Amino acid sequence: MDFSRRQFIRSSLFAAGALLFPVRRHDVCAEHGEEPAYARLEARGELAYRVEEAYERMRACDLCPRECGVDRLAGEQGFCRSPKQVVVYSAHPHFGEEIPLVGERGSGTIFFSNCNLRCVFCQNWPIAHEGRGREITDSELADRMLDLQRVGCGNINLVTPTHVMPHIVAATRIAFKKGLRIPLVYNTSGFERVEILRILDRIVDIYLPDMKYMDGEQAARYSAGARDYPKVTQEAVREMYRQVDDLVTDAQGRARRGLMVRHLVMPNRVAGTREFVRWVAGNLSRSTYVNIMAQYRVAYRAFDYPEIARGITRDEFLEAMDWAEEAGLTRLDAHSIRMRDFYRRGRAGLRLRPPASPALLTDPPCRPRSRNQIS
Repeated sequence: MDFSRRQFIRSSLFAAGALLFPVRRHDVCAEHGEEPAYARLEARGELAYRVEEAYERMRACDLCPRECGVDRLAGEQGFCRSPKQVVVYSAHPHFGEEIPLVGERGSGTIFFSNCNLRCVFCQNWPIAHEGRGREITDSELADRMLDLQRVGCGNINLVTPTHVMPHIVAATRIAFKKGLRIPLVYNTSGFERVEILRILDRIVDIYLPDMKYMDGEQAARYSAGARDYPKVTQEAVREMYRQVDDLVTDAQGRARRGLMVRHLVMPNRVAGTREFVRWVAGNLSRSTYVNIMAQYRVAYRAFDYPEIARGITRDEFLEAMDWAEEAGLTRLDAHSIRMRDFYRRGRAGLRLRPPASPALLTDPPCRPRSRNQIS
């Protein structure tokens, strides 16, 4: 069997990590609590049927709301431009995600190439728009998952998974048979079909959707004509909440199951933050884990749109956090709270000590670095 230089380096790095941070089977199962959802589904003999059902959707692809109808199993490509096999850009421990996901040894993040939304301000545009990455088999994807567990990651964080969901489900089953026992995090743009999400019921442990816009005209302008994004995403997030409910963590604060919602504050109220927090409070629960993110920066084609061609101001971020409090949301992300407190002290004229956060705002506007940006 051929063994490339890249494979040798990757295997060596993961092996070194396993030696430095040895993880016993006990660590990833009993110590973390109950087994992940997919383990119970496999025990009932249902997971194999879900794999078949998911792959059948690719024959006339309707995995996302664009419903292109192309036969991806025959190599045809739709809006997302994905080939028959899954394309992966990178797989590594990530320490810039939400604290309940990071734990002590990072979130096991797998970045999938291509995207079904393609926003003009995409910070990962070489991956999402240009499709940079490498085609791999489902078995190789399963090995990536196992590598991440082996070095101590507390979950498998699947970034931009919608268009490759069948590959993910198949790889999860393969990896489970080889010892995978950590939760799956479905890290999505939120542009999902409820019918497809139901295939993932009792497979995904943690849903991590974006809710980017509350106005269809804004979604159409900045996300390739996706005017139905607000309606579709709201229905999708309700379904996610039905499946997994509020976030549950273990004794160490590590996420085990539940919903975590991200919302990126944008310049000039483009994202509809006030409407977003009110929607969460009225349609999910006030104890929903919500991350009000300040990491917007001008990237890709955002320079062509004057209303989003700058970073957000301190006051725009504080306004967003004020709205979240007014809506009664009680479980805001810890990074967001620290930043809120930091900028409130600055507005009050108190001496500032920068928060332990990857993004800082200034007034006038700056371009903060996204903590989800790939370096």
